[in-house]
Amino acid sequence: MLISEKLLLDYGAEEESFDRNETIFNEGEKPKYYYQVVKGRIKLNHYNDEGRELILAILDRGLSVCELLLFIDQTYPVNAVTFEKCTVLRLSKRSFEKLLDENPEISRDINKFLSERLYYKYIMLENNSSLRPEIRIVGVLDYHKSFYEGQSKYSYEVPLTRQQIAAITALRVETVVRAVKKLEKEEYLKIINRKIFV
Repeated sequence: MLISEKLLLDYGAEEESFDRNETIFNEGEKPKYYYQVVKGRIKLNHYNDEGRELILAILDRGLSVCELLLFIDQTYPVNAVTFEKCTVLRLSKRSFEKLLDENPEISRDINKFLSERLYYKYIMLENNSSLRPEIRIVGVLDYHKSFYEGQSKYSYEVPLTRQQIAAITALRVETVVRAVKKLEKEEYLKIINRKIFV
């Protein structure tokens, strides 16, 4: 968890609930709040010129949503949309800045978190430029596992469908299905009840 829920509430955060497929913010809007997932999952997505959805990240409980944009004067380059029923803590930008000023250890934690995310984004960009679908998929799965505390082999259940992996990697679903089977044969991942474990 990036910031404790108690600390966020102490600084005036409000709890908001969303149904499945509800939008928290839209691409092009100006960031006004710090958001942290309390329950459920959120996807950050974008639609290309042909209207095809590209999923850029999937955020689970305890993760913040596009917090880096609170430090610069830019609009959201993505939409934040719920995957399922979600609860989110929302803290105004001004209160978030006050929280950081008064809690320098949180500021250090956020810097570390942002550095880790940036590192994995570089790895994902490199992998997504590969012509080999397996490399793209491994990059995505490693990125998502990096948010998870346990790092032992096959300990992480990937919360993505084949369709969602295709949307993240810009591959066709059929290509993802074939590549996942190949990765299972190579013992990079396991499939248990149609779920992927890495």
